[in-house]
Parts: sequence; structure tokens; C-alpha cells
Amino acid sequence: MVLQRRVLVSDFDGTMTRHDFYKLVTESLLPPGTPDYWAEYRAGTVTHFEALRRYFACIRASEAEVLVVVERMELDQRLPGAVAELRGAGWDVVVTSAGCDWYIRRLLGAAGVELEVHSNPGRFEAGKGLLMEMPTGSPFLSTTLGVNKTEVVRKLIAEGVEVAFAGDGFPDADPARLVPGELRFARGDLADVLKQEGLEFQPFAAWSDIARALIQRGS
Repeated sequence: MVLQRRVLVSDFDGTMTRHDFYKLVTESLLPPGTPDYWAEYRAGTVTHFEALRRYFACIRASEAEVLVVVERMELDQRLPGAVAELRGAGWDVVVTSAGCDWYIRRLLGAAGVELEVHSNPGRFEAGKGLLMEMPTGSPFLSTTLGVNKTEVVRKLIAEGVEVAFAGDGFPDADPARLVPGELRFARGDLADVLKQEGLEFQPFAAWSDIARALIQRGS
């Protein structure tokens, strides 16, 4: 008997971490007079990707100073053990993020965790900031987000995979709607959207709580 493959598709900023990188950037790394690109995104005048790209390009701190801020994102300390437990229970983990893999891979690498990551590539250049680019070679390219999380989830479902999804932001709403309520984990803006739509979801305080819920569900 072949067991059905199971995959947890997870957002990164604010889901695997306590804080979003862009929020920390706007609080502590931007020069005075930087435009409110997030307000422009919410007003629909720029895309989510472009708002983040512009913010990151405004950074004028040193790479060392930026990496201190990356640490302040606070990756769930229990994440390495939770990933191992999920794998032991038959769950793979795929990270999908509209942020930048420059900091995602650093945090995961520092934690000793190797995961499949679909995010926007970038590099840091002194005097130019964090230069985030479109993932042009990705099969999940989105012109508005960079990475199309919805297509990642849709492809797995089409392959017969049992998919769980976890997120915290507005861009997570579409992929979250594709999975069953008992496999839909949300907090923050995503939780607010799902509440407004009357859709079932599982709240969580830390990413490792999601792992525990999935393992208990299968036991």
C-alpha cells in the first residue's frame, strides 16, 4: 500500500518567524523621508513585490547591521525539531514566500534546517541595499508577488498530495482557500480575512504549534 504524500506549504515571514523582515526594515533601517510604499500597495498603485523591492533598495545600513535585524525576526527556536518530527510523521515542508531568499536561507541555514524554498532571489550591495529580483526561472512566477503560492498549492493538490497551508498575510488568502479547514493554519491578516469570509482555520501562536497539530491529527 502506497501512502499518500503529505506536504505542509508554509509562508516564512510572520509564520515561521515572529516578525516580518519588511516591518523591521521600515522601523529601523530606512532613511528619513522614505515613501510609504506599503500604503501604495494597499491602495493598489504598486504591486506587493514592487513595494518590498523599493523598501529593501532604500536600506543604507551595512550588511552586518542588516543581519542583526534579520536575527530580530526571531525564527521559531523549536523549528528544527518540529521539522524533524513532521518528517518522521510523513510530512514534507515547503516554504513559499513573497519576501527574499537572502534572509530566509540565512536563518534556515543558521538553524541547520534544509527545506525546499520558493522565494524571490536577492543580494546585498553596500550603498544599494538589498536588491530583490523576480524569480524569472521559477515555474511559480507571479508578476505581482514574485512567487505564486497559490500555484505551488494547486500543483501539489493536482498531484494527489494532501496539502496543509500556513500563513499570516493578505497574499496567503488565495492558497489558504484551496485546502480543507482542518489543514488551514492562520494568524494575523490572514486570520482576519478568513474570519470575515466565515472560513474555518486553525489558529497558531508559533510555527511549531502547527507541526504538533498535524502530528496529533495523524496519530
